[in-house]
Amino acid sequence: MSRTEPPATAPAASVPEAMRCLLLRDIRLAVRRRADTLSALVFFVLVASLFPLGVGPDSALLRTMGPGVVWVAALLAAMLPLGRMFADDYQDGTLEQLLLSACPLPLLVAAKIAAHWLCSGFLLALVSPLLAVQFDLGWPATGVLILALLLGTPVLSLIGAVGAALTVGVRGAAVLMPLLVLPLFIPVLIFGAAAVEASRSGLGVTGHFSLLGAFAVLAVVGGPLATAAALRIAVE
Repeated sequence: MSRTEPPATAPAASVPEAMRCLLLRDIRLAVRRRADTLSALVFFVLVASLFPLGVGPDSALLRTMGPGVVWVAALLAAMLPLGRMFADDYQDGTLEQLLLSACPLPLLVAAKIAAHWLCSGFLLALVSPLLAVQFDLGWPATGVLILALLLGTPVLSLIGAVGAALTVGVRGAAVLMPLLVLPLFIPVLIFGAAAVEASRSGLGVTGHFSLLGAFAVLAVVGGPLATAAALRIAVE
């Protein structure tokens, strides 16, 4: 069936407005489906809280394992809403309209990724101080943990969006997507947890944050482009 091709470009003033509308739309949908958002938060808290119960009250052991446990829990919790990032739009036809839009698709994708991060990674970073108390991390390390999550979780959303786009409409996407994105999450996990551990040990954290920042820049530049290309492949 033939389609009418959209204009090659959109007026410059309409692009930010389209991104803003799409961002607010996805946030409103997340608020209406608050069970999905709350499930990610509850999963994050429960997974991280089970470790102190399992290993006992040894403060030294809890402080040692705390950064890694919180980061692993955040990584897994951030993956829970990824499957719905494009799946609902694919089913109701919204995704096809985005592909036909005059606005550049990577910018629209960036708005959707931003909405996903605000409803997942940002909230996880806000809740993380409660978990830091369970692991007796102390204030300096807790502050580093919050900053590391605020810098690292957008990378998880940007990388995860590529996996969500590649598997949209694919049978068994819930199993396939983690296999695609988890290996790419490992560097963020390593340096995010290492930054907290370095702060707890009295060492410098500049190097770890520099690497996290480099990952963030690469993900911001390449993530929306790769996701847009993956969406075109998936729909076609």
